Amino acid sequence: MEVKTSLLDNMIGVGDMVLLEPLNEDSFIMNLRNRFDHNEIYTYIGSVVISMNPYRSLPIYTPQKVEEYRNRNFYELSPHIYALADEAYRSLRDQDKDQCILITGESGAGKTEASKLVMSYVAAVCGKGQEVNKVKEQLLQSNPVLEAFGNAKTMRNDNSSRFGKYMDIEFDFKGDPLGGVISNYLLEKSRVCKQPRGERNFHIFYQLLSGASDDTLVKLKLDRDFSKYNYLSLDSANVNGLDDAASFRTVRNAMQIVGFMEAEVQSVLELVAAVLKLGNIEFKPESRVNGFDESRVKDKNDLKEMCELLGIEQSVLERAFSYRTVEAKMEKMSTTLNVAQAYYARDALAKNLYSRLFSWLVTRINESIKAQAKTRHKVMGVLDIYGFEIFEVRDNSFEQFIINYCNEKLQQIFIELTLREEQEEYIREDIEWTNIEYFNNAVICDLIENNQNGILAMLDEECLRPGTVTDDTFLDKLNTICAEHQHFESRLNKNSKFLTDHSLPHSCFRIQHYAGKVLYRVEGFVDKNNDLLYRDLSQAMYKATHSLMRQLFPEGNPAKVNLKRPPTAGFQFKASVGVLMKNLQTKNPNYIRCIKPNDKKVAHIFTDSLVCHQVRYLGLVENVRVRRAGYAFRQPYESCLERYKMLCKKTWPHWRGPARDGVEVLLTDCSVPTEEFAYGRSKIFIRNPRTLFTLEERRRACLEDLATLIQKIYRGWKSRTHFLLLKKSQVVVAAWYRRYAQQNKYQKIKSATLVMQSFIRGWKARNILRQLKYEKRCKEAVTTIAAYWHGTQVRREYRKFFRANAGKKIYDFTIQRIMQKYFLGLKTTTMSPMDNSWPAKPYGFLEGAHTQLRRIFHLWRCKKYRGQFTEEKKAVYEEKLEASEIFKDKKALYPSSVSQPFKGDYLEIQKNPKYQKLNSAMEEKVLLADLVNKINRANGKGSPRLFLLTKSNFVLADQKTGQVKASVPLPDLASVSVSTQSDGFFALKLKEGSASASKGDFLLSSEHLIEIITKLHRIGTTAADRDQINIDISDEFLVQFKQDKVCVKFIQGGPKNGNSAACKRKNNRLLEVSVPSP
Repeated sequence: MEVKTSLLDNMIGVGDMVLLEPLNEDSFIMNLRNRFDHNEIYTYIGSVVISMNPYRSLPIYTPQKVEEYRNRNFYELSPHIYALADEAYRSLRDQDKDQCILITGESGAGKTEASKLVMSYVAAVCGKGQEVNKVKEQLLQSNPVLEAFGNAKTMRNDNSSRFGKYMDIEFDFKGDPLGGVISNYLLEKSRVCKQPRGERNFHIFYQLLSGASDDTLVKLKLDRDFSKYNYLSLDSANVNGLDDAASFRTVRNAMQIVGFMEAEVQSVLELVAAVLKLGNIEFKPESRVNGFDESRVKDKNDLKEMCELLGIEQSVLERAFSYRTVEAKMEKMSTTLNVAQAYYARDALAKNLYSRLFSWLVTRINESIKAQAKTRHKVMGVLDIYGFEIFEVRDNSFEQFIINYCNEKLQQIFIELTLREEQEEYIREDIEWTNIEYFNNAVICDLIENNQNGILAMLDEECLRPGTVTDDTFLDKLNTICAEHQHFESRLNKNSKFLTDHSLPHSCFRIQHYAGKVLYRVEGFVDKNNDLLYRDLSQAMYKATHSLMRQLFPEGNPAKVNLKRPPTAGFQFKASVGVLMKNLQTKNPNYIRCIKPNDKKVAHIFTDSLVCHQVRYLGLVENVRVRRAGYAFRQPYESCLERYKMLCKKTWPHWRGPARDGVEVLLTDCSVPTEEFAYGRSKIFIRNPRTLFTLEERRRACLEDLATLIQKIYRGWKSRTHFLLLKKSQVVVAAWYRRYAQQNKYQKIKSATLVMQSFIRGWKARNILRQLKYEKRCKEAVTTIAAYWHGTQVRREYRKFFRANAGKKIYDFTIQRIMQKYFLGLKTTTMSPMDNSWPAKPYGFLEGAHTQLRRIFHLWRCKKYRGQFTEEKKAVYEEKLEASEIFKDKKALYPSSVSQPFKGDYLEIQKNPKYQKLNSAMEEKVLLADLVNKINRANGKGSPRLFLLTKSNFVLADQKTGQVKASVPLPDLASVSVSTQSDGFFALKLKEGSASASKGDFLLSSEHLIEIITKLHRIGTTAADRDQINIDISDEFLVQFKQDKVCVKFIQGGPKNGNSAACKRKNNRLLEVSVPSP
């Protein structure tokens, strides 16, 4: 069952100010503070919503909250802006009533956020679909675009709307959005040229410079530095919490969603850049012959770049800043502009260019979001407009005057519509209507807008009057005509009571608005109302080739010159407000009054004086008095009976009959005085809030009694249920216990029976076993006796045969066991050919067999080992074997070379690029390549040479250059001489008479002597066409050097240069080689 709730449930303070008791300004402020301290930022005045700006995010705007307030009665839940939005949307959808939502409040009170929340709620609860979602997205995305171009940072608000906005959202018969139309009012274009201290220009300028790409800025001829532009204030350029770069990307994306083409976006950015460039144009005076000063542009670079952006000839715009053409009937006259007039013209052009661009943006957005269908639409209007503004003394000017005029009109229509709504409900419910006394601000509106002697009419008249027109002449006129008006005050008027009022300066006038007195400084009223743009500048803009300029400045068309003076700013605004008022009067109004709690823009601070000031100028207390002038509270009979039926025994718990009759019985039983309520057609009307609160107190007490009764019945039911459960449990436990006891008794009897059975079976088994064992022993004894007997008989029979052959049998058996043990002992021998171990012979008679088996086994395992060799490895071992035959026990160097493999190519001649030329010169495969030292006969010192050996010759080459020094065919080699020591010296002796012997023999030294000589000897052995090379191993041999023979003698001793052998010349016939001792 759905639980019915009410605004009165769990109420903090008073949720509806109509029920506030007592009603005065102090209690009103105290109630707002109490709710604000508990994060209750919304409060009702009947159907009006008061919204306090919390200056922080609250978790009350979630999708769950949207569903909670969807299709619920306005007073069913706690106050919320969603309740008002839902009420307006359902009235539009179900009752076919056009709606308007009026959002007012001063800057920083949260009007823009409130309008966003209303639109987001309507977008969330209306229908779905691809086309509908597209329309909703376009409507929502129009906000970031308008905020970028129409909002700015002010002292009161970091995102203050500097224009008024009214959006009509159009719906079809199902309640789905079709499109919308936006109207804008009074953009604060003076902010383009000048901003108060601590405030910024419009957001778009800072967003463009911060977020645009470098290429975009180059195209727009801009720089990111804010200080380079005169129109941008520097003291507040950066705002905490505002990311201008991210906002620019959001704006670009929003413009794309709304429907702007890329070319249009670029054109808009070019105009924004042109405004920045326009602010940098400065002027200097230049004297003329006639004695008048003429303005000239100081630095033409910014003027040139601006003209390039807009497509204007520089000379045309420069002349428009220096001259002004005045036309009267058929005459034209050109006058020069001084520096002050030139600056005025520059600023006027900048303001007009930006404001017209903003108007074009609104028009362009309307083209994208307007409804396509031509059928009748339901309309919901959302008005987000500036609130009543009262600045410091002398800070209120023309803008504040017309803003406050607009708020006077809104207050007038608010009072009228509120009273009309009250009167219509009284008539509809057949309740007698009594006239309500209230302050009617029509007299103030008439003071401002009267066509004959209103302030705006006199301002227009003064602006159009020929002759000298100043702000002082305008004030004099006001003092003359409005002197007797009760809401107009001036120190210079005929009313003598203000002559000594020092709070009223001479250049100011004061109007007593509905929200209080406001002092206006008259300076600037005439100029701002005129809002003149010289025709020369309009025509210069019209000549621009930029795509938007002719749309923005149509009056500049020379073919359509209009000499009629354009309407003033005040006249245009008055006409716009009139159209807005007529539009609002055709719709059902819904009000949101926004209040800011403090000027510091921080959370959790509530300034009583500031809130009191806003409550006064919003007329909220007056609004409460109007709402409760007749009956303070009204409620449908069904809801009233459902809420208070427990107060009467006749209506509790269910009333059988019409709800009105039930309410009559209820109020009669509660003894409510008849003058405190009235019966309508569908509602009960209660005059005094105290009566309602009395009913609430009695309801609360009755609910406590009912809660006690429910608790008593519940506790009794719970106790009985617990008792029955215990009783049932006891029966179950007893049954289970009896079953358990019987099972235990049965198990004990069963166990005892089994024990007795086992003992009896054991006794029987042991008896049988004992008898079987006795029978078995008897059988074994008989068998043993028989066996012994048969053995005795056999031994007696065969004793003569055994004595003849027993010796030989025993000998053969013994030999067989010895041989078996011997062969099993040979299994431990390893398969390695290098292993010389062999088991010792156990007996002397096995000596011959033992030696032969060792030889056969060694040959067999050597054969097995050789069978594992590859061809390459076999060749290496053959070389090692041949080296062993040549040098073993003959050369002391040999043992150390056994473990070193023969590598052959130690120089890697085929891979090394250094020897690539030498390698290509060799016709055969190089078998050995090594670095050797060639011994010099003169001093015994060695020179490094490359030694290369092939199958047919050996070559000596230079180590550094690779140049061949000697190439000797192997047939010319007679012998090789080496010593018996551990040195690496060897002599290659050539055959006498051969072609190579002309230079003599070669005495060389190498670390791989064993391998070199082995390969030489092996080549000579395998070659069939040449003699075998002789190897001479001796410690003294002769070497032929050209024509002389030298003796090379090897001696043991410690050389001075270390552990290597050293060669030293002793005389012309002797070279002595000192070899280290082993």
